[in-house]
This record gives sequence, C-alpha cells and structure tokens, in this order.
Amino acid sequence: MNHDQNHDRHDVEPGGFWRSRYAIGLLVLGAIAAYFLLREHRAHVFGALPYLLLLACPLMHLFMHHGHGHHHGNHRPGAGPGRPDRPDQPDQGEPS
Repeated sequence: MNHDQNHDRHDVEPGGFWRSRYAIGLLVLGAIAAYFLLREHRAHVFGALPYLLLLACPLMHLFMHHGHGHHHGNHRPGAGPGRPDRPDQPDQGEPS
C-alpha cells in the first residue's frame, strides 16, 4: 500500500544541526575567522599562553577529580576501609 511506504519515510530521524550544510558553513567561516585573528594577533595569543597554562591547572583539577569520593549510596559516616559497612558483620580480623 502507498500509505505504509509514506509512513516509513516519516520514521527516519534527521541528522541534526551539526550534519547540515549550515553547520559546515558555520565551521568554515569560524576557521577563516580564527586564521585571520591568529595571523593579526599572534603576539597577543603567544603572550597569553603561559597564563592559559596556569589557568588549565585548576580547571583540570576541577573537572578530572569530579567523581572522587562522592558515592551517593549506602554510606555511613563511620564506615571506612577497616570498618564494616554493615554493623551485623564483624571485621575480617575479629574472631566470630
């Protein structure tokens, strides 16, 4: 039937903005603008590189240590490596 063939065509998802020709044009224009900005302001950009390196250190610390120690589960304040998470179970070193 014709109705089934037309229905199948509507189920296809579009590629999104970044796969469109507008996005490609935007990226090309951005690359051209970046080239001319770097060409004309090379001394300013190279002069800012040490400061950008120093700025990268706290940003890397902030983003790379995002998951350390933040376990939102069954965590008791006194539970640690030598203490059991459940009070009904003894430590490994204690006799039962």
